[in-house]
Amino acid sequence: MQLEGIRVVDLSRILSGPFCSMFLADMGAEVVKIEDVGEGDPIRRQGELRNGFSLYFASYNRNKRSLTLNLRHPDGMAALRKLIATADVVLNNFRPGVMDRMGLARAELERLRPGIVSCHISGFGLDGPYRDRPAFDFIAQAMSGFMSVNGAEGEPPMRAAPPVTDLVAGAYAAMGVCAALVRRARTGLGEEVAASLTDGMVSMLSFLATNYFATGELPVRTGNDHALVAPYGLFEASDGEVAIAPSNDQVYYKLLDALELSELRAHPDFLTNRDRFARRAAINARINARTRERPIAHWLEVLNAAGVPCGRVLDVRQVFEDPQVRHQQMRITIDHPRYGPLDVLGFPIKFSDDPCRVHRLPPDLGADTDALLAELGYTPEAIAGLRSARAA
Repeated sequence: MQLEGIRVVDLSRILSGPFCSMFLADMGAEVVKIEDVGEGDPIRRQGELRNGFSLYFASYNRNKRSLTLNLRHPDGMAALRKLIATADVVLNNFRPGVMDRMGLARAELERLRPGIVSCHISGFGLDGPYRDRPAFDFIAQAMSGFMSVNGAEGEPPMRAAPPVTDLVAGAYAAMGVCAALVRRARTGLGEEVAASLTDGMVSMLSFLATNYFATGELPVRTGNDHALVAPYGLFEASDGEVAIAPSNDQVYYKLLDALELSELRAHPDFLTNRDRFARRAAINARINARTRERPIAHWLEVLNAAGVPCGRVLDVRQVFEDPQVRHQQMRITIDHPRYGPLDVLGFPIKFSDDPCRVHRLPPDLGADTDALLAELGYTPEAIAGLRSARAA
């Protein structure tokens, strides 16, 4: 596998860090998940359970090993330091400064393991005036500008339902770790990688930011309408709504032909995208009048045949019943000997020659503690001593 032979010590919890290390584990890295003795990652107790096991936890912590350590106990910290000395990557999503206070600043990590890659995921970044503030997804959505552009005009800002800031930061962190490992292979040098929830979402503002840079004008919320293109959005079929996205004039003309509205090509009110954007309600009304005549299935067939991007608005059940999603295996089942079948999200990155796979079950809390400590040179008696002291 792509990252086989890479050991990642994962000190993170909840979502952004575990999402990052999930990518690394899926690509073959050995991820050692450090969890609190007796408690573990709080996500173990979140979401719906299958036979007492959180599917939320299972989706983002497959392919990992679980090592319980009490990092407030000197013996637990000593074991962590031994582990870091064998690692290629150390990942955390603590607030900035916590690793320093733990005695694991970058210089110390480099001393323990020259060439190590350290990765920090935080709310706002490792420095700057907000570095010490706590942050969760909702706060990052609000403070990145992302929330301000979602929702309909005249209505309050709207968050995205999934915890997108955690997921984006975790994906960026994984990309940064992979780049740092490539650099290390070339130069032998370690690296400190930083990603933040807020920076990640600011980077996703796309044309909403660049339009502001160009004009100084704030974007308005447009709901399901596009902020640059018209017509574009949800249109009414006889049995529901269909999403249609003609992103330029050429696709717009294909749409008109498919709808048998070719006469609108020369309509003086709709000649250019600027004209249509200024009269969005009018052009949408003309299209809705036609799309209401037939059901969604008809328009999906006609528009796809014409090369017009379109789709049905699927609920979550329909998504996982969809033939394309099924073909791409975005829902997979892990057969767990203790908890039975666990349905989790599939692999978003595909490799032709060496595909991602579940090569380790989502671990029970501390399932790999004894084995990992033995690998670090602890005798059975020493492991028993750590256990009795609640250090592991």
